[in-house]
Amino acid sequence: MAGNTFGQVFKVTTWGESHGSALGAVIDGCPPRLPLSAADLEEELARRRPGVQAHATPRREPDQVEILSGIFEGQTTGTPISLVVYNRDVRSRDYDALKEVFRPGHGDFTYQAKYGLRDHRGGGRASARETVARVAAGAVAQKVLDRENIRVVAYTLELGGIRAQNLDESIIWDNPFFCPDADAALAMAQRVKEVKAQGDSLGGLVEVRVQGCPPGLGEPVFDKLDAALAQAVMSVGAVKAVEIGAGLAAARMLGSENNDPITPGGFASNNAGGILAGISNGDDILVRAAVKPIPSIGLEQQTIDRAGQPRSLSIKGRHDISAIPRIVPVIAAMVRLTLTDFLLRQRTIK
Repeated sequence: MAGNTFGQVFKVTTWGESHGSALGAVIDGCPPRLPLSAADLEEELARRRPGVQAHATPRREPDQVEILSGIFEGQTTGTPISLVVYNRDVRSRDYDALKEVFRPGHGDFTYQAKYGLRDHRGGGRASARETVARVAAGAVAQKVLDRENIRVVAYTLELGGIRAQNLDESIIWDNPFFCPDADAALAMAQRVKEVKAQGDSLGGLVEVRVQGCPPGLGEPVFDKLDAALAQAVMSVGAVKAVEIGAGLAAARMLGSENNDPITPGGFASNNAGGILAGISNGDDILVRAAVKPIPSIGLEQQTIDRAGQPRSLSIKGRHDISAIPRIVPVIAAMVRLTLTDFLLRQRTIK
């Protein structure tokens, strides 16, 4: 496989590059008779759209999606759904100076090693721009989850070392960092301002909480639900680690602390993150993703060119200070795609 298709029953193939004419997705396996329109997808797309937040890239893309197939009279038909989003604000000349050098922290070196050539215009297929197709497909997946009353909530838990202490879902979309803690969001804004002035970038943590997932989703050995979620979230370019439930903290617990007592009313705690033995247990599924700092920074860095000669490089152009918060809807989309695929897989055995 070429690695551009995700899922076994609910299959999504994405295509397109950062500075190509368009990006898109083909979704196969979507059930019929689900209400779907372009407007349903554009709310999620707006949350990852560039040129919106003051600290984000000034590249301005409307990210309007066109549904080419798989819809009739406002409903899915059960046949492949094809989606396209056209690039409208491409400035490839900004990357002319990068044609012969490898940017530290990017996929330039590895794409060259794998294919013998690379699209230097914004990273091509390795660009975060690719994720627009994932978000559109994830919004389609949510239509399947809505029918089962499964809710996916994603937010910024930490940015630049500043961590949310409160979880108020009602304010997540009311601040530019998609943070559920108003005080933390203010502190994040100050931190971003400081780092931007230094010409540097920031990383952080994104948390996803799934509510209403029924017990029984997941496979017993190699296709464990938590393993699949980790793979899905790790497939997002800037993600370097994934935690489920207590995550790394579980390594420092006693068994008596980490086990979740089972009561007639349900689980008394949720260190398992809603998954036991790779199968959902009916509790909230909790996923955290560690997001690295954006590698395109204004500070001078050491690298090499295609001939292997040492070079110094300072990145110019239009770049985010952090992948957060625009990565929040992307990670949510990958969780939605995973859950939808496993939900439809489960129906084949019951």
